[in-house]
Amino acid sequence: MDIKQLRYFVMVAEQQNFTRAARKLNIAQPALSIAIKKLESSIGLPLFDRNERQVHLTHEGQILMTHAHRIIQQVKDAETAMAELRGLQKGEVRVGVPGMLGSYFFPSILMGFKSKYPDLKLSVVEAGTQSIRQMLLDGQLDIGVIHNQDVPPALQTAHLISSQMVAVTSTDHPLADRQSISFREFFNEELVMFKKGYFHREFIDRICATHKITPQLSFETNLLAMILNIVRHGFAITALLELVTQHEPGLVPIPFEEPVTLDIAMAWRKQGYLSLADRAFIDFVQDNK
Repeated sequence: MDIKQLRYFVMVAEQQNFTRAARKLNIAQPALSIAIKKLESSIGLPLFDRNERQVHLTHEGQILMTHAHRIIQQVKDAETAMAELRGLQKGEVRVGVPGMLGSYFFPSILMGFKSKYPDLKLSVVEAGTQSIRQMLLDGQLDIGVIHNQDVPPALQTAHLISSQMVAVTSTDHPLADRQSISFREFFNEELVMFKKGYFHREFIDRICATHKITPQLSFETNLLAMILNIVRHGFAITALLELVTQHEPGLVPIPFEEPVTLDIAMAWRKQGYLSLADRAFIDFVQDNK
């Protein structure tokens, strides 16, 4: 049996007459009769008691009717859901965002997107760049914000922002009045850093490897608020995107003598399926970055 046969069956049962049902369905009465006979033949049971004026459901037909109504409604629900997705009234966007960008760059964008598409669900995961890359590849995320360097071939990227990485101290730190700082001077200080897996830490590890420096890591944490407080109280210094210091009091940004600019991008799987909701999110971020 198929959905068309079930619709024909329900209409005949409701109208109790083949001619009226055929008129409602806008098909020829003989075609309707043939379709019902094929349905009865396929299930091997009589569905109607027939006479000249009216038809009535048999016991078997009554049982099928309860299922037919449910099946037809489920198909309607599925069609409605698909129509709503086409209209971006329902759907979900799963996006991964690193801590710094999640705290300072994305809140206004996320709120703006939610305001434009109030019925879309946003699932935001805070994680490091390496974790976000892997979650994208594993299909756990639809879209991720990553450092646009050494990107796996399976990912497609679109430039988001560029931001300078700067040393960050408290206002009363001995280095606070410096106009710039060398990498060696920076690494001579006690440092508080994100754990491995964040683009902030990738930058630090790469500089250390290039210059053969062993850093003095006094604190390691993935909690941005803790890093900021440790720096404010003068227990250590760190390196952050300059955009963070533009929003946080009590911190002094110091550019490195060799300027470091990070390219941040949105990424998604090249061969993965991007829903209309995902595409709407990408377009919205691109238009409002």
